Amino acid sequence: MDFYDLLQNHAAVFLLVMTRVSGLFLIAPFWGSQNIPVYFRAGIAFVITLVLFPVIDQRTAIEAPVSVAGYTLAVLAELFIGWLIGFVAYVAMMAVNMSGKIMDMQAGFSVVNEMDPTSNQQNPLIGSFLYYLTLIVFVVTNGHHMLLGALVGSFDSLPLLEMNLNGGLAMLMVDFTAGIFVTGMKIAMPLTFAILLTNVSLGVLARTMPQMNIFVVGIPMQIIIGVFTVGIIMPFYVMFLDVLFNEMYGNISIALRALQ
Repeated sequence: MDFYDLLQNHAAVFLLVMTRVSGLFLIAPFWGSQNIPVYFRAGIAFVITLVLFPVIDQRTAIEAPVSVAGYTLAVLAELFIGWLIGFVAYVAMMAVNMSGKIMDMQAGFSVVNEMDPTSNQQNPLIGSFLYYLTLIVFVVTNGHHMLLGALVGSFDSLPLLEMNLNGGLAMLMVDFTAGIFVTGMKIAMPLTFAILLTNVSLGVLARTMPQMNIFVVGIPMQIIIGVFTVGIIMPFYVMFLDVLFNEMYGNISIALRALQ
């Protein structure tokens, strides 16, 4: 067997497996963090591929495309599958970030931002706090292992070179993206309602005591009410993360079935 046959029968399949694994490390929470060096992520993807390849290659006989154009399309398809798994998990994290931005806007922290090293973006205070808390709970509950399990399971539900693109996948991704705003509003609803009651109370107070400067009193009061409300909802928020993560795992299965 010459090198070309070896490349076609085994090495080409190995590269396809590694491409799908690498797609997860582009955008997935924890695995795709920007503060993790690229070489480290590439090394982990290579090690995972070394473990998976003998099982996948022995289970089914896979013939890699012979032409360069066909193999390029296969590489892009496998990269998209891995990216899609990470994207669904990323959407759940962005819902938390969105809720934090809404809370910061209501509580008066929207003018203060900090640099997030995991995404190289500026995030508000409460948004960063909720994101880091979510990421800690995600790692403590082995959510990053669940993502790897979903990636490994994708080779059973969606074998190599069997992806089928259709219009339903585009609508599914639109629904996942729209879920960022819906879930974000659900998380931010307690603080939004508390600030609304505070503003109503300040409005009544402004009518009954016109000599009081409501702007001087209202801004510190909104901050105090916002921080107090965030402290109260923290236990319930951690419980809500269980629902959010289970929905995320279910959405990954739905996305993979849409490609079958």
